Amino acid sequence: MKYVLTADKYADALRGGKFLGLKCHQCGGYTVPPQKVCSGCRSEDMEVVELSRNGEVRSFTVIYTPAEGFQPPYIVGLIELEEGPWVTANIIEYAPEKATMEELMGRKGRIDYQEVPADMFSGGPRIALAFKVAD
Repeated sequence: MKYVLTADKYADALRGGKFLGLKCHQCGGYTVPPQKVCSGCRSEDMEVVELSRNGEVRSFTVIYTPAEGFQPPYIVGLIELEEGPWVTANIIEYAPEKATMEELMGRKGRIDYQEVPADMFSGGPRIALAFKVAD
């Protein structure tokens, strides 16, 4: 089994300032984070592309009972990327008490990342997508 873009290369690119995804040669769709097959048509015929990092909040929730390694409260959102796919990201630098439907839904911003410490289930430190709302 050959992966066009491995999780390690994806994380290294994020750390280096690039947001990579996969573009399908069959349907033209984008897949992110990386996986073996296109999330739209299941084709393996994909190439690595750099994504714009631009997106818009489509849904969110405020977390009060956190996963290990996170401090509550924090916001997790579904972000629709400019290229089309949706990703899950922690919404950073935005006060959870201000996270209302009227204030946060539809807000535009940029994808970044956060380092997440190892927990009892992971093999070491992890990386998570983060989204910063534009002012």
